[in-house]
Amino acid sequence: MDKKSQIVLVLGLVITIILLLFNIYLAGIVLILVITVFISLLIMQDSVCHPNVEVSLSEDAKSVILKNSGNAPALHIHVALVPINIEYDVPTLAIDETHSRLLDSMIPEVKVIITFENEEKNLFSKTYPLSALGAYDPLKPMIPMFKWK
Repeated sequence: MDKKSQIVLVLGLVITIILLLFNIYLAGIVLILVITVFISLLIMQDSVCHPNVEVSLSEDAKSVILKNSGNAPALHIHVALVPINIEYDVPTLAIDETHSRLLDSMIPEVKVIITFENEEKNLFSKTYPLSALGAYDPLKPMIPMFKWK
């Protein structure tokens, strides 16, 4: 627990105890607000230093594009394109940075396995099935109604 969370918790409990002397309902409201802010700070601490590297194909299907959309730089990135037997490394990918790797020819379908680590040396691994014909849309309904899209 960091200093900000401790300060919020201690000050909130002190204010709650002081308000408890005057009005129990107001003290209950402040206690609920303090607990909510404290839990929000704890959740924010869990999401620190997490790179999120996403992989996609370019429009002409001749290159693989890596993008780090996380909140920390991704280090020691290893990319493997499974059916076409291509492996390569990218040393680092900063926040909101993209990297493109040009391929010899167009690829209709490929499975990309990517491993990388963050600044704290935590290892991450992801697998992306990619197709040149279109992307998978998880929000597409099973039965399209009402002129979806």
